[in-house]
Amino acid sequence: MEQTHELEKYILAHIDEEDSVLKELERETFLRVLHPRMLSGHAQGTILTMISQMVCPNRILEIGTYTGYSAICLAKGLADGGLLHTIEINDELETMAHSYFVKAGIQHQVRQHIGDARSIIPSLDEPFELVFIDGDKREYASYLDLVIDRVPSGGILIADNILWSGKVVEALDAKDEQTQGILAFNQKIKDDPRVSQTILPFRDGLMLIRKK
Repeated sequence: MEQTHELEKYILAHIDEEDSVLKELERETFLRVLHPRMLSGHAQGTILTMISQMVCPNRILEIGTYTGYSAICLAKGLADGGLLHTIEINDELETMAHSYFVKAGIQHQVRQHIGDARSIIPSLDEPFELVFIDGDKREYASYLDLVIDRVPSGGILIADNILWSGKVVEALDAKDEQTQGILAFNQKIKDDPRVSQTILPFRDGLMLIRKK
C-alpha cells in the first residue's frame, strides 16, 4: 500500500506511542546493523502487539529475531507465565537482542535460539498459539510444515513480507529464490484446507492465518 509521507506521519500520530526501549532499539539498529529496514518498526510493531494481546498466548514462536524489536512487541500480549521462543540464524545479533530484552524487562519471558529454524523447531516440544514467520523467505513453506501441527485450533500465524516489494505480481526471475519461496508459501496457504487467511497490504504485506 503506497503512502505519502504525510499520511504515514498521520498514522504514527494516531496510534499508541512507541515506548522508549523500542525507540532506542530502532535507533541502534539503524546505526549498527546491516539491512535495518528488516526491523518491524513502530507501526507494524503496534499491529503485532495488538494481535498478541487479542490472542493472549501462553506460547509464542518467532522465526527471525533480528535485533529483537518484534519479539518485544509480541511479548506484550503473553499470558501470565507465558513464554516466547525466538529463533535467529545470525549469532552476531544475539547479544544485542538480549540486551534489549533485559531493558524491556522481558528476559525471563524469552528463550533465544541461535541456528537454523528448520533444525530448532522440531526440538521445541510444545504448542504455540501464536507464530510469527519472518525468517529466510526461501524456507517459508518449510517453516509452515514444521509448525502447523503445533498450532491448536483457533491459533494464529502471521507471515511477514508476503508481497515482497511487489515482486509477487512481476515477471519471475528464475534465479530469484526469495520470491519463489514467497510465492510457494502464499499458494501453499491458499490450498491448505486447515487454515483461513487474509492479507494486510501494509508495508511489505502481512498474512494473517487462522488454524481452523
